[in-house]
Amino acid sequence: MIYMSEFRLVALTTVFSLAAITEGYSQLTNRRQLGGADLNTITTAVPFLMISPDARSGGMGDVGVALSPDANAIHWNAAKLAFAEDNMGLAMNYTPWLRNLVPDISLSYLSFYKKIDDLQTFGASLRYFSLGDITFTSITGEQIANFRPNELALDGVYARKLSDNFSIGIGLRYIYSNLAAGLDQNNQTIPGQSAAGDISAYYQNETEVLGKKGQIAFGASITNLGAKIAYTESGNSNFLPTNLRLGTAITAEIDDYNKITFALDLNKLLVPSNPIYARDSITGQIQFDGNGNPVVAQGQDPNQKTVLEGVFSSFGDAPNGGLEELREINIGAGMEYWYNNVFALRTGYFYEHPTKGGRQYLTFGAGLKYQVFNLNFSYLVPTTRLQGGNPLENTLRFSMMFDLAAFSSR
Repeated sequence: MIYMSEFRLVALTTVFSLAAITEGYSQLTNRRQLGGADLNTITTAVPFLMISPDARSGGMGDVGVALSPDANAIHWNAAKLAFAEDNMGLAMNYTPWLRNLVPDISLSYLSFYKKIDDLQTFGASLRYFSLGDITFTSITGEQIANFRPNELALDGVYARKLSDNFSIGIGLRYIYSNLAAGLDQNNQTIPGQSAAGDISAYYQNETEVLGKKGQIAFGASITNLGAKIAYTESGNSNFLPTNLRLGTAITAEIDDYNKITFALDLNKLLVPSNPIYARDSITGQIQFDGNGNPVVAQGQDPNQKTVLEGVFSSFGDAPNGGLEELREINIGAGMEYWYNNVFALRTGYFYEHPTKGGRQYLTFGAGLKYQVFNLNFSYLVPTTRLQGGNPLENTLRFSMMFDLAAFSSR
């Protein structure tokens, strides 16, 4: 059980969903620092949308924008579905999340696609994130209620080939986030709701890799571009985790039985960076102007930006300039080996700069493909050591995929 005396809605979902891992920082002139750089993690509402849902990508350092298409492509790059080999597919994924921190948080992901013809494919997915059981208490410690916060997203996507090697995809997403609706004494908290869109592109081409038959692929996607979300009737609204993902994958067929893929993804949130606020030289408290707004000493005020302004300014609004902007790019790299297209081994690494959250971990995974179904699992090993243990330790993902067209033909 988790006991809470007040509602910190966005902080709640941020902590439990992403577990931004940081260590070794100190307080310096009222600014937290790490290695001489300001600690400035970007936070958004509903960060559960950024958790990798499937075990294949989860075993490869959370890469996926340019991997070969499967039913989980809806999360990574919907455009890939136009090149899916099977006519119809279904995937079921389950991830117990942050089990070292809380025992009953989990992410479930169900996805489906169907080819309309050789050029067009549509798909749909449902993502459900449970934050477990929480006991809410008043300031005096009196129990108010037991509650199970939850969030979900429902997607619909469409992919189309524009040539033999290139495709595009679009998607629409409904987002529902119920963290503490109706539990405050003034009944001001409400479920957060929003809608968002995705746009993506995918290119693949047969080529030679080190003298062997192979394939090279490139992918790009912008996801979760939509209206801000609010959790109170009169409170501030918060940006969705709009994200730009670019990546490539290179596959080499060593021989008739052995195949290996190397993949790389780059991610950047297209939301405003937190500014440095002016502080009183004596008390260290943030200063406010005559309208009650915090005074920005360096950077830009995110509360004054629309969604599109946040997207375009996100490439140059970091308070410490271009170097900090580069630190906001997360890197994932992975490798996948297949034997006889039946058994797979995977590994990868994910890196986030320590001043931007510090998630750094190795991943391992395996897969088994047999006739009409594919079973995968992955395991995450943090490379940042924290006192008391890392919340990301012992993270497992499980996935099952089915070739529904093969089922129907039997």
